[in-house]
Amino acid sequence: MGSYKTILVEKKNGVAKITLNRPQVLNAINKDVIQDLSLALEDIRKDENVRVVVITGAGDRAFSAGADISMLKEIKTPVEARELTWSAVEKVLKAIESLEKPVVAAINGLALGGGCELAMACDIVVASDKARFGQPEINLGILPGWGGMSRLAMIVGFHKAKELVFTGDMISAEEAEKIGLVNKVVPAEKLNEAVDELVNKLLSKSPIALKLAKEAVNRGPGIDVEAALARDRELFALSVSSEDAKEGLSAFLEKRKPVFKGK
Repeated sequence: MGSYKTILVEKKNGVAKITLNRPQVLNAINKDVIQDLSLALEDIRKDENVRVVVITGAGDRAFSAGADISMLKEIKTPVEARELTWSAVEKVLKAIESLEKPVVAAINGLALGGGCELAMACDIVVASDKARFGQPEINLGILPGWGGMSRLAMIVGFHKAKELVFTGDMISAEEAEKIGLVNKVVPAEKLNEAVDELVNKLLSKSPIALKLAKEAVNRGPGIDVEAALARDRELFALSVSSEDAKEGLSAFLEKRKPVFKGK
């Protein structure tokens, strides 16, 4: 197990717990987080002693508020955007989905944008009643680039996905549970207890059976996920290199209302 800049990794009794550790910026995801998660997941993949993985965020305000806006603002061309989204999707989200071990997301606060997309890539999502979910990228003049359109539609249905992506609205943990984005909602003070209970249940199952079950369910819908995610990346790349994106990202950093011009 290596040394990480932006996450904490604890292995104990068959469980690997990954904690996004940038609470000062609501655990926003930057290139270092992507790299650290990639390295940690690869280490966990090779570790036969790890049978279940838990991903959460440091502090009590956020699981992750999404991609670091400063990182997005550095993107100048669609090519750069594609490289960033490919890195995040290929190295982290696909690594979670293909990991032959169950991955539980423990959502302790905000799960927005890339944070919501990270949660969606996990196998089971347990949330605090104080958690909030959403894909607010539209408010910045950009689109979700890490599966927040196609994967969201597969989970909650096309109409609800369109509503969330088009409006950029946040929803409560209770509503997220109602539409299938979350498996279970518990009082904030009971989150760790609920996750531990679930993890212990998973530890009692056959690792081989869990591996095969995960593979079967992931393939079950018969949807060409690769093509859908590739399309998401292309649309994100186009959106983030637009003038509206530059305005939206600048307005966010300058704490003002954006003025979009449709360019």
